[in-house]
Amino acid sequence: MSEQSVKPIRIDPLRLRLKRSGLMVTDATIFASERVNLEPDAVRQLYDAACLPPARKVLATADIHVGFGVPIGAVLGLDGAIMPPAVGYDINCGMRLLNTPFSKGEIDVDKVAVDIARDIPLGEGKDNLKLDKSGIEAVIHKGVASIPALAEKSGHRAWEAYDPDQFADDLQRIEENGHLPADPAAVPQTAIQKGANQLGTLGGGNHFIEIQEVQQILDPDLAKTFGLFENQIVVMIHSGSRRFGYEIADRYMNIAADIPENEGRKKMLSYLRTDNKTGQKYISAMGAAANFAFTNRHIMALLVRRCFNRMFGPTRLRLIYDVTHNMAKFETHEGKQLWVHRKGATRAFGPKDMTGSPFAQTGQPIITPGSMGTASYLLVGTGNSAESLSSVNHGAGRVMSRAAARGKSRKGKTISTGQISDAQFKRSMEGVKLIAGDRSKIKEEAPDAYKDIDEVVRIVVECGWAKPVARMIPLAVLKG
Repeated sequence: MSEQSVKPIRIDPLRLRLKRSGLMVTDATIFASERVNLEPDAVRQLYDAACLPPARKVLATADIHVGFGVPIGAVLGLDGAIMPPAVGYDINCGMRLLNTPFSKGEIDVDKVAVDIARDIPLGEGKDNLKLDKSGIEAVIHKGVASIPALAEKSGHRAWEAYDPDQFADDLQRIEENGHLPADPAAVPQTAIQKGANQLGTLGGGNHFIEIQEVQQILDPDLAKTFGLFENQIVVMIHSGSRRFGYEIADRYMNIAADIPENEGRKKMLSYLRTDNKTGQKYISAMGAAANFAFTNRHIMALLVRRCFNRMFGPTRLRLIYDVTHNMAKFETHEGKQLWVHRKGATRAFGPKDMTGSPFAQTGQPIITPGSMGTASYLLVGTGNSAESLSSVNHGAGRVMSRAAARGKSRKGKTISTGQISDAQFKRSMEGVKLIAGDRSKIKEEAPDAYKDIDEVVRIVVECGWAKPVARMIPLAVLKG
């Protein structure tokens, strides 16, 4: 297909449209302003998604950038089909935000960051909490609800911060209460072998733990509901299902590619029908990876709480919310039941859809990070996002690939110079304590490799999908 054939047409200052043409079965919409960079390859990937037979609604948020088959920042509503590449390799990668009782200047943030880094391994291939067969099966079946039983069985340091009353409150503040239906029989053994000991680890890439300052309160009433105030210290965690989820994704992508219906279709665009056994097995395995990721973030949060308790005495760090941004869920939108795939996109339910939760009056919290040198936001869903399948962007989105940011080398020889210079990177991180698991790759995550988070959030707010609550800036960053 030619680049011209997939050029979007701007229909208003916040929206572009790929009108149905060629092999497309539906239009596709991109929610982006003139200031947002659009990669032609990412737009072509969105076109490809709109050509899939089960596609009923296809869109992308302002952080759209090239992914594996389906662009990151894409939201797909599929009829009777589930698509592993539209969920991605890091199933239930997500965000968690904790408040603290401290203001900037009351604690030594650098020391806190160093202490957290001692307890939480950073980078790829690291282990922490080691589980036996019954332990991993409990995590797969119950997700975060498995933690009380795990805490009884082992002497891991994370359990020093476990408190039953706080745990009950935590569960209400996790998307899906930290649990999706799952079956260990659907999980490939490679996932167990390579990932079962990785709970309580951060991972690499763009995963992070940040100690942040609430720089600006944007809605005082909502902020008070969440226990937030100006200059407050908060902690944000971004991580997913680690190697456990990767092995599940890879296995089922390969299975989907071999199904007759996908003959002639690239692996990265293959899907599974949900009315057959294979599709149901992937849904169950995806749930297992989601439960692993929810539990992983919760154990890291316990380790953060342990650090604060050891340094400052008993300290309440309340969970504001834990939200996923690489998932598929069966939802009803405008009377249609669809498998809504959010790949690098976040659910944004309004108050009505949060009935029975602590957020029935506020709407679902939305945690939107920028980059490790720029701001992050807390927002809440308004319930006015039907056009986006109740979805918003999961972050700022990249403007350059990791290889472009850091450059390429082979056997110690430079093949291409990175677009981010050492001096540029240093300036962008001025005033931020940085602890990196792999210094050689850190420029991949440079602030200048990402879009303007303020502009991306402005689009969400002006579309009417969310209300901003607070803007945070990083004081210390732990990166894989």
